[in-house]
Amino acid sequence: MPLPYEFVIGWRYTRAGRATRRNGFISFISAVSMLGIALGVAALIIVLSVMNGFQKEVRDRMLGVLSHIEVLSVTGEALVDPAGTMARVREHPRVRAVAPFIAEQGLLARGQDMKGAVIRGIDPAQEPAVTALGADLAAQAFGALQPGRFGIVLGAALARSLGVSTGDAVTLVVPSGQLTPAGVVPRLRQMTVVGLFDSGHYEYDATLALVHLEDAQRLFRLAGPTGIRVRLDDLHAAREVAIELAAQLEPALGPGVLVRDWTRANRTWFAAVQVEKRMMFIILTLIVAVAAFNLVSTLVMTVTDKRADIAILRTLGASPRSVMAIFVVQGAAVGVVGTALGLALGLGVALHIDTLVPALERLLGVHFLPQDIYLISRMPSDPQAGDIVPIAVISLVLAFVATLYPSWRASRLNPAEALRYE
Repeated sequence: MPLPYEFVIGWRYTRAGRATRRNGFISFISAVSMLGIALGVAALIIVLSVMNGFQKEVRDRMLGVLSHIEVLSVTGEALVDPAGTMARVREHPRVRAVAPFIAEQGLLARGQDMKGAVIRGIDPAQEPAVTALGADLAAQAFGALQPGRFGIVLGAALARSLGVSTGDAVTLVVPSGQLTPAGVVPRLRQMTVVGLFDSGHYEYDATLALVHLEDAQRLFRLAGPTGIRVRLDDLHAAREVAIELAAQLEPALGPGVLVRDWTRANRTWFAAVQVEKRMMFIILTLIVAVAAFNLVSTLVMTVTDKRADIAILRTLGASPRSVMAIFVVQGAAVGVVGTALGLALGLGVALHIDTLVPALERLLGVHFLPQDIYLISRMPSDPQAGDIVPIAVISLVLAFVATLYPSWRASRLNPAEALRYE
């Protein structure tokens, strides 16, 4: 089936200048517009893919320490029925593992150095099932966390700030003191460092310390765990499952239980990342918009150059709508080809950035992400269809919109006026 003549002529005008020198400049402007769209689309894909990669890396490192969902006592006291609560949570089909914990604040002292820390009491037998950090420490340090021996596992940055290593002793100062005739005296306990961990996330490495659950109960005078950590089969379903668990636990335990998923525990950080990503999308879309609206000048020049051709087509019976369609096809062809080239270039770089960046670093003799400064020493990338499809659609829409006014002006051309001096 032959194509409509509007498509044939529009594509021919797009390639103007290849056979004759007369329209070479118009062809050059068309190529520049096409290249601008391609580079804009490629830049959007690459930047958003790298941002997604960084977000995924940081999220995975966070979830190496955090659980997908936490069931907490609102008052900070021990849960009323921890065993029953754990049994009810396990009944949910998306729950894979649960583990009890205690989270309290404390001070760790070594000589003249004193640092605040989050003291987390864990069950070494159940913790590896709910966090990646627990699984890593199961074979290294958890064997030394025996109840009654008051061992402690410190984050690597926290241990460096205190100047301690495995086998050293630190003093734990708990907030609740003892009432004596001399007043309230803080309670102290000497702890033995039985292991260190490096999660790759400085916030946790510098503030978190792990002790045995029973030792935490004694230190903070609690009757049991203050919360339950939950691991799901899909971390992206955490918010939905948290709502369902809250509805399931409230009739049995009342409003004294808080169910919190990992996105709410780090709400500020994730909100900041989303705002930054949204603003970057808007800024880089302006590059595509500038390139797309270069088509206006290209089509205006083409219409001026093709005045005689338009007049002849109108004389032969072409309608204004057909004339407009010819120039819409020309501009749309530039937009489609430019978008396709941008998609190919952007995806090619985004999918192979782990090999391209090291090669560029070796060529230039520089390191974009020094390991002693940044937590991540390689450039991550995570192209997502949710970003790529809108980029392609926006690029095509902008290119199409840019063709409307010049095409409309071409359709309004008076044949007699155009042929007067021909």
